[in-house]
Amino acid sequence: MSRLATSYLGLDLRTPLVASASPYTRTPDSALRLQEGGAAAIVLPSLFEEEVVSEEVELSRVLEQGAESFAEALDYFPAVDAFESTADRYLAAVSQMKQRLDVPVIASLNATSSGGWVRYAKLIEEAGADALELNVYRLAADPARSGLQMEGSDLEVIRQVRASTSLPLAVKLSPYYSALANFAVAVVETGANGLVLFNRFYQPDLDADSRQVVPRLELSQPWELRLPLRWIAILRSLLVGSASLAASSGISTGIDAAKALLVGADVAMMTSAVLRNGREHFAAVEAELVRWMDANEYSSVAELRGSVSYAASDDPSAFERANYLKTLRSWSAPPEQAPRP
Repeated sequence: MSRLATSYLGLDLRTPLVASASPYTRTPDSALRLQEGGAAAIVLPSLFEEEVVSEEVELSRVLEQGAESFAEALDYFPAVDAFESTADRYLAAVSQMKQRLDVPVIASLNATSSGGWVRYAKLIEEAGADALELNVYRLAADPARSGLQMEGSDLEVIRQVRASTSLPLAVKLSPYYSALANFAVAVVETGANGLVLFNRFYQPDLDADSRQVVPRLELSQPWELRLPLRWIAILRSLLVGSASLAASSGISTGIDAAKALLVGADVAMMTSAVLRNGREHFAAVEAELVRWMDANEYSSVAELRGSVSYAASDDPSAFERANYLKTLRSWSAPPEQAPRP
């Protein structure tokens, strides 16, 4: 077994470096080049609940148009054999990737509610995916709904998806739950085989001249890894042996990957760094990770993983509130900015 080998969601991976969802994982040709560049697994972009529901509603509307006005329309339906939905194209991409790639293919669903669209989890399984990542994304913008109600809705979505497929299931979380450790454990107890930390929200901007809300997509920065590091360190000790953990956001170097593994991640997922540097960046990160392991005398990822987690740390409080005070006191103004006596 390779010294970089790891397991994620029960899948054996050559290295812990995974290509998370991006334009590069959208098509079989592009995903194949990621594999050739060194990615140990591929996560597809999400199939969105809104896309599935919207197309189904629109198709039903077209098929039923005029049925209430003309009796003969009840026996007439337009030919729709050639209709190809977003979901059809997604399932075809999953199938084609499985035929062409040697690394695991992880499909993704992005959900806001429970409902009939959940059946696509089963269709994704039938298309050949090796695992499924469920991205539960919503804003808590309704003042009539409590945090407990919001969490209950999310757990119900996870429960329904879990019931609809036997695929290994990872849930990609946001960091904004009011009691994240409690909710993360509940997600695993509901049936998730792993957690991806964290979902990175893209914030809308405002054009001051047109007064229009406009989308702004900015690639992640290395400092964004700090939040996943903290929570993976904490959750690793709570979920020992019961769930995989994936670090996402801010990973761009072999040292970043080493940090994620040290606190307990099973894999390190990259998107922004690959978009900046190209698909071959996986090989560069892998080489740097090996050099770091050599310099620090780690013989394998298994030995490295979790060695500085919350439970293993000499000072677990460093991951909690005590770190806040230390961080504030660690900064000092440059001499030219220091206040005069």
